[in-house]
Amino acid sequence: MSRFSGKIAVVTGASSGMGKEIARSLCEEGATVVAVARRLNRLEELAEKCKNAEGQIIPFRADLMNDDENRKMIEFAVETGGKLDILVNNAGMMDEMKPVSEIDEELYDRVMTLNAKSPMLATQSAVLQMEKQETGGNIVNVASIGGTNGCKAGVVYTMSKHALVGLTKNTAFMYVGKNIRCNAVCPGGVKTEVGLNMTAPSQLGLERVMTGVDTGIRQAEVEEISPLVLFLASDAASFITGAVVAADGGITSA
Repeated sequence: MSRFSGKIAVVTGASSGMGKEIARSLCEEGATVVAVARRLNRLEELAEKCKNAEGQIIPFRADLMNDDENRKMIEFAVETGGKLDILVNNAGMMDEMKPVSEIDEELYDRVMTLNAKSPMLATQSAVLQMEKQETGGNIVNVASIGGTNGCKAGVVYTMSKHALVGLTKNTAFMYVGKNIRCNAVCPGGVKTEVGLNMTAPSQLGLERVMTGVDTGIRQAEVEEISPLVLFLASDAASFITGAVVAADGGITSA
């Protein structure tokens, strides 16, 4: 029996990048995965590719910046599997690398809503369900080294990922007696589509963020991040909660 056989998982941002690989890996190891994103066609393609796996992918289209759709995501998972074992808050977006003098309210609202409010609402729905279960459950938040440092992104992205780290630690502490674990993974540079959404990056922001990065440290493949997420979601990590784990190739040690 695989380590996630019989588990019900929700993975957000599952249409590409780390979310797609996390969903696929959970499915390969036996989980029923509600894969959530706006691009339903990509989720359906993922489900087709995984149809011979031990588990299954169930596509669920949702815009996580819509509070109702966010809540329905967890409701759907529970209706489908009768419980919720794992939530992976992975969906996120960049902020054009803008420092505080260059941001506007619209950018602030979009980034903070998707990167901070959305995982908070999903976590709230998940915890309410997990409190009802004798088995509890666990949550893995995909944060960033931008959530532990001030020099890796623009100001709003940095704020949002610091908020996600705070959500992780507080949730872990509050529910430690209810068998609900919550941990965060903080990747460094990863080869995903997230940077493609930047259309007008700040020159000042780019110059500052790039300062001192000529360390020879490469970007990660998504396959190098997902094993850490799966470990934290597994029973092998039963005594780990409130942890914030960097997976950055050593860049924050430079």
